[in-house]
Amino acid sequence: KELSYPEVNFSLMQSKNPDFGDLSTNIALLLTKTLRENPLKIAERITSKLQNQKSQDINGITVTRPGFINFKIDNFFFQSKINHIIKKAEKYGQNSTGKGKTANIEFVSANPTGPLTVGHGRNAILGDSISNILKWNGYKITREYYFNNAGRQMRVLEESVKARYFQTIKKDYAFPEDGYQGEYISDIAKNIIDKYGRDLSHKSSKFILEAEKIIFAQIKDTLNRLKINFDIFTNEKAFYENGDIKKLLSELKRKGLLYEKDNATWFKASSVGLKQDRVYIKKSGEPTYRVPDTAYHKNKVDRGFDLIIDIFGTDHADAYPDVICALDALEYKTDHIKVLLYQFVTLLKNGKKLKMSTRKANFITMDELIKEVGSDVIRYFFIMRSMNTHLDFDINVAKDQSEKNPVYYLQYAYARISSILRRADDIKVNLSESDQYKRLSHTTEIYLLKHIIIFPAVIKSCLESFEPQSIANYLQELANRFHKFYGKCRVISNDKQLSSARLGLINATKIVFANGLSILGISCPEKM
Repeated sequence: KELSYPEVNFSLMQSKNPDFGDLSTNIALLLTKTLRENPLKIAERITSKLQNQKSQDINGITVTRPGFINFKIDNFFFQSKINHIIKKAEKYGQNSTGKGKTANIEFVSANPTGPLTVGHGRNAILGDSISNILKWNGYKITREYYFNNAGRQMRVLEESVKARYFQTIKKDYAFPEDGYQGEYISDIAKNIIDKYGRDLSHKSSKFILEAEKIIFAQIKDTLNRLKINFDIFTNEKAFYENGDIKKLLSELKRKGLLYEKDNATWFKASSVGLKQDRVYIKKSGEPTYRVPDTAYHKNKVDRGFDLIIDIFGTDHADAYPDVICALDALEYKTDHIKVLLYQFVTLLKNGKKLKMSTRKANFITMDELIKEVGSDVIRYFFIMRSMNTHLDFDINVAKDQSEKNPVYYLQYAYARISSILRRADDIKVNLSESDQYKRLSHTTEIYLLKHIIIFPAVIKSCLESFEPQSIANYLQELANRFHKFYGKCRVISNDKQLSSARLGLINATKIVFANGLSILGISCPEKM
């Protein structure tokens, strides 16, 4: 303003070259077009004004080609944050962005037709980690599991169980052509025989009720092993029973958005933004998935959440717009509904892809994977790549107990810090003494400090991206910086004040590790 320059939407970011400083801005480059001057001259003029006004935390301001203004932050700015981190402890990184707001996160939502497979794993871990991110940003969250227990898949499950039941008691019953062939179907049939005997009629409801009950108990048990708990389970059948689906169809019909063609009922989607109309009720009289899914989302909107998140595989990319479109047509608010799509997972073992099919029962269950590599590794591997990227899950790397395994690398850093702190019980860190941290002047100490103080900013940025991968990347860099520091600086020495300062530094680092790993649902071993 003092230079009478126009306002521009400039950025202030971490310098690509640390030799230039800690932060850089592109403001001069953006002004050059309007001012018609060399950006270096503009940058020098701005810098000249800033030199007289700079904060005591700024140690130097420089200009580099082609016109960046760089800021060097005084080391004490970083050193003085250590006590703050130690005092905040498990709350360090939390913020109040979402205070007073509610969020509903729907994830997993696998139908009770079989055990959770590796195919469901990425959805489960993404949903739980995103829920934790929202919680750390101040939201009151509701984890919700929605499942279809009324439809063709459940009828196929029922027929599959019936076939195995009657085959087990030596009676004829044709196994459905597209039935579920897993051993778990035979186990359910045997359970029904043990519980209800051998005299059930093929019309008995016990087959589907018992199958759904057993499978859902297995699903919940698997989720529990992954440290995932839901606040609410919602089923499709409920929306038929409470009249919500009938009400939805009535509202759409009243708005002239339903019509009959080819003995089916169609939703006039083309009149409200989509390219083509959609079948709502099939010739058989059975609704398509769009109908209960729309009723379910209408119910979620009615519950008044400030934010609604759905986590789907990319096979839903063409399906979810139908639901949003119908809600828009009914003049419901939908701009707070966020749909996150993730790419699928390929399992690799000994360099070869493992092919999987739920119907043919040649899948790998989550329970089997947990038994082989553990829940910590599973949780990390499923979020270590962007959800928009296909994920190759290499079992050989996952089982490796060396630095090649990124989870081992993180946990080893945490355990190493814990070991040092145990050995230093007799050295007290004085939290009221900030000046002691001025002794932390080694390049690797400052390098580590600069990383741990940006943890709160990483958590905030995750609220915009909904990408737990950012936290995984951050923690990997934290481990890398800690190991470099450990290799260069002896923490416990005869110099008591320096030892105290370095213990404060690694204590703060341990806190950040613990908080970051807790968001990802990964344990922090004190010993390895």
